[in-house]
Amino acid sequence: MIELLDAAFMRRALLAAALVGITAPAIGTFIVQRRLALLGDGMGHVALTGVALGFLTSTSPLFSAVVVTVLGAIAIEVMRVRARTAGDVALALLFYGGIAGGVFLIGLAPGANNATLTAFLFGSVSSVTSQDVATVAVLAAVVLGVVAFFGRQLFLLCQDEEVARASGLPVRFLSLLIGVMAALTVVLAMRVVGVLLVSALMVIPVAAAQQLSRSFRGTMSVAVLLGVVCALAGLSTAYYVDVAPGATIVLIALAAFVGAVGVGGILRRRRGRARAGSDSVSTVPQNDPGSVPS
Repeated sequence: MIELLDAAFMRRALLAAALVGITAPAIGTFIVQRRLALLGDGMGHVALTGVALGFLTSTSPLFSAVVVTVLGAIAIEVMRVRARTAGDVALALLFYGGIAGGVFLIGLAPGANNATLTAFLFGSVSSVTSQDVATVAVLAAVVLGVVAFFGRQLFLLCQDEEVARASGLPVRFLSLLIGVMAALTVVLAMRVVGVLLVSALMVIPVAAAQQLSRSFRGTMSVAVLLGVVCALAGLSTAYYVDVAPGATIVLIALAAFVGAVGVGGILRRRRGRARAGSDSVSTVPQNDPGSVPS
């Protein structure tokens, strides 16, 4: 462990991974609840175009990725509402357009090559700079601040859009807010996990937490805890075994999901027995205290 912390690039990567582990499941809880689990994948593909645009224009890939993914989030919401395009069709358009734009622009960018693209696709520990960590910290603060401030409204929207509209909430603004926060989360996570795998960290810890908790707040808390543990454990394992960090983090998250399914099944059976025992006691006829037993 001390050897792990001795390396400056690993300290930067671990800090970035911890921030990703907190932020991705936090916004992922709303996305999963709205049944938009593939939204992160769509944003990831669009972010690839932003990264390539950054190399082409010799600007910061993170900054250009933020701009392009936020525009992508706005575009998908406009297509979903104004053009009456189904959500899965709008996501498919993002998938194809994002990956095609990224590959096309990276081919035109001077000094960039397929290895550059691969580092952003699957994550690269050694490429995380101090500037990247600062950018990730700012983006994480923005996303978590929005979740804390609009948490109740977003919860109502995710439970039932019609009820939220009837309650006077700005449904269109809140839907767009979720998309933009997902876009920012993809950008902050792409250095560590990679744009193709970041969606997994937004979905799998939440799916695991749903096996262990029945409340929305409890699910988010457990998901964030699992996200941090999986991100740090995966990054440490990748350092010692010398494998891709993004893939390792996702595999550990999948193992956590399998474990949560087993533990959740045991908890549900115990609750079922406890409920059955309580019901049987309540249905036993109570003797009148003044009567004589037969």
